[in-house]
Amino acid sequence: MTDVSRLPAPINEAYEWQLLGACRGADSSLFFLDEGERGPRKERRERSAKAICRTCPVVERCAAFALSTREPYGVWGGLSPEEREVLWKNQRTQSTAPVA
Repeated sequence: MTDVSRLPAPINEAYEWQLLGACRGADSSLFFLDEGERGPRKERRERSAKAICRTCPVVERCAAFALSTREPYGVWGGLSPEEREVLWKNQRTQSTAPVA
């Protein structure tokens, strides 16, 4: 009989939260930047995406996932790529700051 004890655990549980996302079934272009999109059009699209995120039961998991995987694209967990970049930089600064 084959020994399966050393095989990796199923990863279904790690991603199952995505099934509960308020964004499921929504047009994905609402969450991801069109090439060359800037200014008011980008701001409106991101506001619309974030409005969906505000109703989401798994918004914290989604944001944590995007931050931990350094997701570079799209609105995840109510955070734009630029907002996540600021959080990553702050986290890096705090982790390298000298302890007083």
